[in-house]
Amino acid sequence: MSMNCQKIMESNETTEDKETRSDQQHTMKNNWMEQTKIPQVRAIVERQDPSSKEVDDLTIRRFLRARGLDIGKASSMLLRYLKWRREFVPNGSISLLETPNEVAQNKMFLQGSDKKGRPITVILGARHFQSKGGLEEFKRFVVYGFDKICSSHWRP
Repeated sequence: MSMNCQKIMESNETTEDKETRSDQQHTMKNNWMEQTKIPQVRAIVERQDPSSKEVDDLTIRRFLRARGLDIGKASSMLLRYLKWRREFVPNGSISLLETPNEVAQNKMFLQGSDKKGRPITVILGARHFQSKGGLEEFKRFVVYGFDKICSSHWRP
């Protein structure tokens, strides 16, 4: 390897190291900011909806991130989500029996997990046809599917 090539490689590694360090510092700062805001969002939401005590910190963090760490907007969005969830899934979960036409199309399959433990789901769009159940049944099937995926990924 020529001396010039070696210097170029060293300078690239140094630049990459600097970028990695900068990314890590940015991530640590964001994590700290998120951790300080999570209890604030929780307090606002619990005041308006006492049933929200079951919401975990990761969920609150997701809503904070979706609203650029704005506490007011994240709280409002989370409250709207909780209200929608109570109305759309009153029993806490959707049964396969509630979506028979969608299930009959065999279009969604859980296929284990990848090397990092994330769930793998195969959805065959070509098998999706408008069914007798209509849009409402399809929405229930989608919520059922996402709940199933999330529950398969859950770790204590």
